[in-house]
Amino acid sequence: MGTGKRGLLTAAVTVVCAVTLLAAPGTAFAAPAPPSPPPGAAASVTVVVTDKQLEAVRKKLERLYRAAAVATEEYNAAEEKAQKQSAEIVRLAKKIVDGREKLDELKTRAGAAAAAQYRGGGLPPEAHLMLSDDPQDFLDGAGRVRQGEHATRGLLGEKTRLQQDLEQYAQDADAQWKRLEAGRRAKATAQKKIETQIKAAERVESELEQEERERLTRLERQAADQAQASWLGSGILDEIDGKATRQGRKAVAYATAQIGKPYQWGAEGPNTYDCSGLTSQAWISAGLSMPRTSQAQWQQLTRVGVEDMRPGDLIIYFGDASHVGMYVGDGVMVHAPRPGRSVTLAGAGSMPILGVVRPDPAAN
Repeated sequence: MGTGKRGLLTAAVTVVCAVTLLAAPGTAFAAPAPPSPPPGAAASVTVVVTDKQLEAVRKKLERLYRAAAVATEEYNAAEEKAQKQSAEIVRLAKKIVDGREKLDELKTRAGAAAAAQYRGGGLPPEAHLMLSDDPQDFLDGAGRVRQGEHATRGLLGEKTRLQQDLEQYAQDADAQWKRLEAGRRAKATAQKKIETQIKAAERVESELEQEERERLTRLERQAADQAQASWLGSGILDEIDGKATRQGRKAVAYATAQIGKPYQWGAEGPNTYDCSGLTSQAWISAGLSMPRTSQAQWQQLTRVGVEDMRPGDLIIYFGDASHVGMYVGDGVMVHAPRPGRSVTLAGAGSMPILGVVRPDPAAN
């Protein structure tokens, strides 16, 4: 690698380590100085990136990708709201169209009544009855007059109510449209956050040599393995013996069939997924409707104790519920980890568990 690129890496690693280590009182850090070239030798720089430095880089990448995950769930929530608002606008538009057609019909009927009155010489129906010589005709006509008056009042009342309904539909549609526009702005803001965080993480990774990236991957795996070992060390697996339901087995089969497919923020398959896109689509394939985001899954689905979870249950991670995986049994879950990774199996305790939710609580 050229001296310019290695210089950038040295500076980046030094800054990351300085920020990390200065937080501890009395701790100092100096980047290793490159050896001086022998007399007459061409100047070259060899920078040794220690595991300690790579660990600082790993933590920085973890923060960046976590921020991207939070923004992804914000984007997904805005997208879900936009879909519902669009459907509501369509529904209201149909009601407005149908209402206007009905109003036109009422206006036609009212016009016909006015024309009939005109043909009667402009006299009210009561006057025509009073001029009748036949008492029976008078009585029959009186009944028809009452019916006609009742029908006319009903016609005018229906017309007034329909006009009021149309005004309300229009107001509701306008409010939904404003919410839709606000949702679109929220989506655009979330998308910008996602792209900014991912680009920052990619810049950090691009400054590493292949060997350093491999070491970084090993460090990521070690951190996950240590967290999983600590979780298993509590004896929790001895308490977890729940059996999957029929729908749970279908959801697990769907999720595990996606192993190897790339992560893509905002994706719900079939070729790419984000974390909640995978879990929601897995349960939809099993015949259940599901909240789209990990936060909504945490808020809306039935919560169960970790010791009571069974295959198909969803494990929600981190205090902000920004990640989700599906428990498959034996202390293992399947999830879509982050950008640059693919759907994979991982230890259920490899990340901080917020709690467990169950999509099919009534099933046995």
